[in-house]
Amino acid sequence: MEPDTETSAPRQTLTVGVLMGGASREREVSLKSGEAVARALESRGHKVRACDVRPGDVTADLVDGMDAAFLALHGKWGEDGGIQSELEAVGACYTGSGPEASRLAMDKVAAKERFFQAGVPTPAFRVARRGQDAMLRKVIDLLGPDLVVKPVADGSSIGVAMCDSAESLKRAADAIWQDEEVVLIERRIRGRELTVGIVGRTALPVIEIRVPGGWYDFKSKYLSDRTQYIFDHGLPPDVEKDVVELALAAHDSLGCRDLSRVDLMLPEDGRPLVLEVNTIPGFTDHSLVPKAAARAGMTFGRLCERIVELALERTRRGRDRDA
Repeated sequence: MEPDTETSAPRQTLTVGVLMGGASREREVSLKSGEAVARALESRGHKVRACDVRPGDVTADLVDGMDAAFLALHGKWGEDGGIQSELEAVGACYTGSGPEASRLAMDKVAAKERFFQAGVPTPAFRVARRGQDAMLRKVIDLLGPDLVVKPVADGSSIGVAMCDSAESLKRAADAIWQDEEVVLIERRIRGRELTVGIVGRTALPVIEIRVPGGWYDFKSKYLSDRTQYIFDHGLPPDVEKDVVELALAAHDSLGCRDLSRVDLMLPEDGRPLVLEVNTIPGFTDHSLVPKAAARAGMTFGRLCERIVELALERTRRGRDRDA
């Protein structure tokens, strides 16, 4: 990853639309990400149009005059291929993964199935549909009582619960079933929590996440000052290499491009396991990809600019092929 400074001149002045907001439960996080990206791109000398968008807002008029759209949306419509499909329909250049990779990454069950097909290790899991109480009891027999319960298609740890009994599993599933038809139940992995940001084809430095007295929930991600992000984690070189290779393999297995963040667990006695791939990771002051880029010598402004450049380079290659 190339080092840079905020005062370095941009290669060319671009007009970038920063698309943020949306209508998902992660709207407030998205607005913070988008505002940070807009300021960063302006600091690099670019013209920025900050756009608070919702489903149906993407039109030819919206993207007219934009060299590229920087997607800072999180959650449904923003990360599940919805806005990506709308942008493709109007011929816009945009950052990040395309509709199908976005859909796969957002759907935790589809992503895990793709991991299995690609030989990417991931924790064992089962799914249960609303009202399938018998399946909940069966899951404990199959996976044990130490479990993680997740909505299939939410991010930022919204709705995630740790369970250690049939009673707590039922409560967690019922809470998700209020809004969703399906719940994902995963064997909980005890060990070290790691994350790897990917920009283009480059893996950023591995971060270990340590949460004193708890787990990496919404509060720990966005509100707490006690969460620790460790670069000097002391992983043996062969283990760190394995973590990075698995992160890239997970990214590739879903067909991701430009940018992602891959979350993994390192068990106390075993190989790393991939939890999920985030195709539009956060860009707030607590976010991990900017922290890792800074560790690699890249400022926040240059990181945002580089993500835009990747989208433009990809679009130009596509036009050259079609010419």
